[in-house]
Amino acid sequence: MRSPIRGGAMDSTPPALRLFVLHHAGGSHVLYRHWPVGLPDTWDVRLLDAPGHGFLLDQPRIADAGRLADHLLRHIEPELTCPYALFGHSMGALLAYEITRRAVDRDLPPPVWVGVSARTAPQLAVPGRRYHALPEAELRERLKALGGTPDNVFDDPGLWTLFEPVIRNDLRLVETWRPAPRTGPLPVALSAYAGAGDLHASPPRMAGWEEHSERFLGLRVFDGGHFYFQDDPRPLLRRIEQDATTALDAVTATRSS
Repeated sequence: MRSPIRGGAMDSTPPALRLFVLHHAGGSHVLYRHWPVGLPDTWDVRLLDAPGHGFLLDQPRIADAGRLADHLLRHIEPELTCPYALFGHSMGALLAYEITRRAVDRDLPPPVWVGVSARTAPQLAVPGRRYHALPEAELRERLKALGGTPDNVFDDPGLWTLFEPVIRNDLRLVETWRPAPRTGPLPVALSAYAGAGDLHASPPRMAGWEEHSERFLGLRVFDGGHFYFQDDPRPLLRRIEQDATTALDAVTATRSS
């Protein structure tokens, strides 16, 4: 089976940080393909594709968040040989949370930092509208309002036929996910990122992530909606660099003391 990991350093020099980026529902590594050049060249930035997405479009999709987190963790585990971090947007944020929880529970090296973007805090995950079951016309309007889906997917019937089941699968994954009961805060640094105009994961709902980290670095709010970074990711990338570096420096200081 092909690896879900895209990117990676071309030499044997250990990176200062290995950052795994997890994509949104219905997406792939493609939206984030320019991120590696916008982050420090001492970092090894890996863009993950879930099965059935991106370069793995021909692989069976996984419609359960826990199973998908297990699958991705198995693939990245051999790469946890240096300090690493996770960043996830929307669906990717809940996967970053689940992967971190599993790494901690299994005594694997935990990430030095987790970034969660445009995903409501776990304690607010309650049954809501089943967008994955919407009629086609309503689903298309919902996706257009959220942004993040290329216009050609809507304009080309062949592309829509290809991507509609992928999108519905991911929406079902998100909408049926519930955090495990009685779990304490993660023993890692965590930052939350939100678009000021995001009606789906508003800044007040994103602020609840503070309860899920022993070292919450703060809520960062940007202009824009659910895909606030799509037109210009540079402000977000600068903030990711600052937050992850702060977390990495703190871990390094603790280990050397």
